[in-house]
Amino acid sequence: MNTHQQALTEYLAAFITGLFQTGVRDVVISPGSRSTPLALLMVEHQELNTYINIDERSAGFFALGLAKASKSPVVLLCTSGTAAANYFPAVVEANLSRVPLLVLTADRPHELREVGAPQAINQLHLYGQHVKWFAEMALPENSKEQLTYSKMVAHRAVKECKSPVSGPVHVNFPLREPLLPALDPYPFSEEQVDYEVVEGELVVPEVTIERIAKDINQSQQGLIICGPMDEPLFSNAVIELAEKLAYPILADPLSQLRLDNSLIIDSYDAILKTESVLEKFQPDFILRFGAMPVSKPLSLFTKKHRGIPHFVVDGQAGWRDPYQLGTKMIQMDETAFCQQMTKYVMKNENNKWLSYWQQIDHLAKMAIKDHMSAEQELEEGKVFYELFPLLPKESAIFVGNSMPIRDVDSFFHKNNRDITVMANRGANGIDGVVSTALGASVYQQPLFLLIGDLSFFHDMNGLLAAKLYELNITIIIVNNDGGGIFSYLPQAESKQHFEVLFGTPTGLDFHHAVQLYNGQYTKITDWDHFSDAIQSAAQHQGLNVIEIPTDRAKNLTSHRKMWDQVSREITTFLHGVEK
Repeated sequence: MNTHQQALTEYLAAFITGLFQTGVRDVVISPGSRSTPLALLMVEHQELNTYINIDERSAGFFALGLAKASKSPVVLLCTSGTAAANYFPAVVEANLSRVPLLVLTADRPHELREVGAPQAINQLHLYGQHVKWFAEMALPENSKEQLTYSKMVAHRAVKECKSPVSGPVHVNFPLREPLLPALDPYPFSEEQVDYEVVEGELVVPEVTIERIAKDINQSQQGLIICGPMDEPLFSNAVIELAEKLAYPILADPLSQLRLDNSLIIDSYDAILKTESVLEKFQPDFILRFGAMPVSKPLSLFTKKHRGIPHFVVDGQAGWRDPYQLGTKMIQMDETAFCQQMTKYVMKNENNKWLSYWQQIDHLAKMAIKDHMSAEQELEEGKVFYELFPLLPKESAIFVGNSMPIRDVDSFFHKNNRDITVMANRGANGIDGVVSTALGASVYQQPLFLLIGDLSFFHDMNGLLAAKLYELNITIIIVNNDGGGIFSYLPQAESKQHFEVLFGTPTGLDFHHAVQLYNGQYTKITDWDHFSDAIQSAAQHQGLNVIEIPTDRAKNLTSHRKMWDQVSREITTFLHGVEK
């Protein structure tokens, strides 16, 4: 082994050892030349799980899905040049949705930068403010000091990924040729952890807890709003608090709180489209957890009540308040906050406010049920309404953006089947959804992806991972041949150029794409066929794709008819209460 090869091997092996010591187990590699030594050493490591993904954009989102589902940092590795730029969308999503992603980019050494060398771009701070931390590594050396430095950077990079706010980190490796490390003898030792990061938690003084409880006790008509989050112990804690306060919990589908509990209100999106509700339901306090909910009517409702006490609790010390409604930002673990508040707040004996919310929630569900029972055509809303009762217990659903996530909000009602709901709601993009869901499927089984046709088309390359790693996933494509959500937006009123710019029909036959990746394909013809296909997919291993053709114009008409029916039922009820 020559001196250069020895230094290259020991230096990079020290970095990888540091990653492993801090809990990293999953690595996604996009093949390339300059990243050769890192890639070879990672594959050689006997306890790392490595995944090869050729398309860098798909690779980025696949790693994102792995990290979402495992709740642990995942390494993403590529060569120099535009390969790193293709990771950008996944980095942005990881940043906004607080997913721990550790991006390692190989680079030309300093003497080959800005001199016209091939495959060389400026990779320093490539992702700008979309990463929590950036480090440019020194060139490989194997002195004791540099090996310690290499391992220390790995420890810090993982730490920065995880706390205080989870997110992406970028480490850039300038590497000189030759690029082959020595794999014999085995380059990783069994040494014990000799570097450790000890972290604490956000702690709020007891006197502050008491003061917050006093503020809450002054309110009788409060609301608890739970947006996207995934904390296993949070659900029980927030339900106990809501029970003592007699507050309804408006639970976003991504809050993991659509549980079979009377305090959970899950039809609020349809309810809050009703003018009489907006007039008569006046909260005097809002307590919010998690990211911003999906529902636009809920956001408009909270904006309508600007100025009332509005407490935002964030265990990662973020600032999730896009409408500037918060009157108190509480940086404390959400579960601990609920547990502490439950001890200090007074029990509310007046359940009238809660009872009204429960009654209109029930009326909304019955109206939705009546409307869907009468709907016989293949309509988008009914896809989701029919699907959820068919899902196995303890399954996971990954939801695409635009209309799918909104239909999940409308039709995924509370249940006792422990179903996990996931989505990319950081930047809310349609890119990379297939790859993210496939990454999540490594840890979440069985997993169903609900996606529109344009979003599926946008990431068909991602299906390669399903083929290479024999991943089990059922993909349900709601195919309205274009961008269905634009039919609900003001653009739809202007017919000139609407189809070209917003409808964007493609006329693609996805059967061919599924065949390319050895998947099982089914095109639905009626609702009995849909039920049979879902149950069959649950028994079939590998890639399953179920396509449901729908009509954009009919979908819009059906949704509006349903919302009108909900509004009529609730308005009639409220008139009766007044009398």
